[in-house]
Amino acid sequence: MKILIIGGKGTIGSKVSSYFSKNNEVVIAGRSGGDTQVDIADSESVAALFEHIGVLDAIICTAGEAKWAPFDQLSESDFYIGLKSKLMGQVNLVRYGSKVLGPGGSITLTTGILADDPVPMTSSAAMVNGAIHSFVKAVALELGNGIRVNAVSSGLVEDAVEKYKDYFPGHHPIPMDKMLRGYIRSVEGKGNGEIIRIYD
Repeated sequence: MKILIIGGKGTIGSKVSSYFSKNNEVVIAGRSGGDTQVDIADSESVAALFEHIGVLDAIICTAGEAKWAPFDQLSESDFYIGLKSKLMGQVNLVRYGSKVLGPGGSITLTTGILADDPVPMTSSAAMVNGAIHSFVKAVALELGNGIRVNAVSSGLVEDAVEKYKDYFPGHHPIPMDKMLRGYIRSVEGKGNGEIIRIYD
């Protein structure tokens, strides 16, 4: 398969890229690194990415930003960070990416446990994660040509514990290999419109 991985150099993306690179042609896209560049918060950048990428068999996104801060300190523009990047960035990947996928291709988006189990300072991130879950279930009803779309929603992964552990007291870190299986299931399985939750 020819697989495009957006965010393939990040904490989750690097693990996903390493696995799929073993037996597939993988193209890594990032804001500053990778094989090609894309800013998913910019719809024109997303459109340009797919204009020259060619036909794909699978698209995986492990990128997307959202502002973490106490609710009473979040401005309207702070909320738009998550809306433009993590939410509309991934929506636009489906809009444009579905046009370059071959029959039976797949799109895998990334959310996280905050959609179902938010913690303080995550009202923006939880909001966009939940919106993506609803989007995935709805858009899966309309994509033609056998194209599938799913979202992987993981808890706090082991490789990010040091950075985020203070935000998630009592949460069980998710082993990276267990997190990876969610992406394998989405790409190599047959599920469509699924929220693949990996929370414990």
